[in-house]
Amino acid sequence: MIEVVLNDWLGKKVKVKCNEDDTIGNLKKLVAAQTGTRADKIRIQKWYNTYKDHITLKDYEIHDGMGLELYYN
Repeated sequence: MIEVVLNDWLGKKVKVKCNEDDTIGNLKKLVAAQTGTRADKIRIQKWYNTYKDHITLKDYEIHDGMGLELYYN
């Protein structure tokens, strides 16, 4: 289990516990459950790299305690 911190730059930080084998789509569903926003309206990125839904966290080399940016479409 790893913990990923997502910051939406509006004052809300979300900490999500997930597995390294989970996809970005699964991470979006977990974030949606905590924030009350629909999963298809969430975009996760780091700098200018927007993460795709079908790729796993392990493939993107997302580790425990890593911070990502959370945007709403």
